[in-house]
Amino acid sequence: MSAQAPSAVILIRAERFIPNPATAADNAFQRDVPAGQSDDATQSLALAEMDAVAQALRDAGVRVHVFADEDHTRPDSVFPNNWLSTHAGGNVAVYPMYASNRRHERRADVLEMLKSQYRVQTIVDYSGLEPDGIFLEGTGAMVLDHVSRVAYTAVSHRADTHVLERFCTDFGYEPMAFDAVDSEGVPVYHTNVIACIGTDVAMIALEMIPDAVRREQVRERLTVNGRRVVELTEEQIREFAGNAVELCGRTPEGKRRYIMAMSARARRSLRPDQVAVIEESCEIVDIDIPTIELAGGSVRCMIAGVHLDRRRAVELEPTAAVEAIDEDPHTLDGQDVAMAEALAD
Repeated sequence: MSAQAPSAVILIRAERFIPNPATAADNAFQRDVPAGQSDDATQSLALAEMDAVAQALRDAGVRVHVFADEDHTRPDSVFPNNWLSTHAGGNVAVYPMYASNRRHERRADVLEMLKSQYRVQTIVDYSGLEPDGIFLEGTGAMVLDHVSRVAYTAVSHRADTHVLERFCTDFGYEPMAFDAVDSEGVPVYHTNVIACIGTDVAMIALEMIPDAVRREQVRERLTVNGRRVVELTEEQIREFAGNAVELCGRTPEGKRRYIMAMSARARRSLRPDQVAVIEESCEIVDIDIPTIELAGGSVRCMIAGVHLDRRRAVELEPTAAVEAIDEDPHTLDGQDVAMAEALAD
């Protein structure tokens, strides 16, 4: 199985979704709700879109964990990839968030589910950096190449290079930070709106990296293992073509299949030659989510991938060697000896 494409994901069914006014200042992709549309109507449309994403992924054979969220103070909770990432070897990261009204999106029940159903060794929590004004919004701020161990990061208020380096040291990635701006010179707020890395294909708007030397370094690093690069235009980025994610599903017969999940809007923006390159290695699964995209994120932002090994559903019978170690009645351990001595006194 590819290290890049998780076979399970976490989605948040945010019942009180609205575009977050606290994030509008630096998110050039965010849009206002259509005039005259009530919050109730917006939330109803968004819920239908969230359910459609979950169903499309299930239909593709991806394992989907959905968590309900009824909290009206968490308008962006549909985007869990900003506060959580998981990594092979049982490692989990929790991130510091830029907008104060997003910080309580972090949920203990999500972490408890991961610990109960998957093999979690370590949880590294960087959220304590928030009072210092240092932020790194997860796999929104970073696009991770899990194969070559590179963290591609467009520097912004939401992606501080100091915490990026701490993350890379802790999790074994090479930091590759760069500036990325649109045609008006506005910095890109999250790397995952301009770049998507799959196992054998990457989609990225290299033209939005103004430094020509750094642009070529990024291109070379992406292709060093034979991966093909689909170059996206800024116009396609505005249609969320870069906000996609490769996942590993199953056919009805149980055969492994790789998919590239994106929005229908993103899919429509791709040229036939770009689609052909993507489909050489994975099948495009697109879902129409125009209401959620008003918040400035698309399908990739909605998905927190689970790169962890599952726990066994049924515990195996202990082997003779294990039974010999765990004798019954067992020999005295240190606590038993201490208690026996205390009673003797």
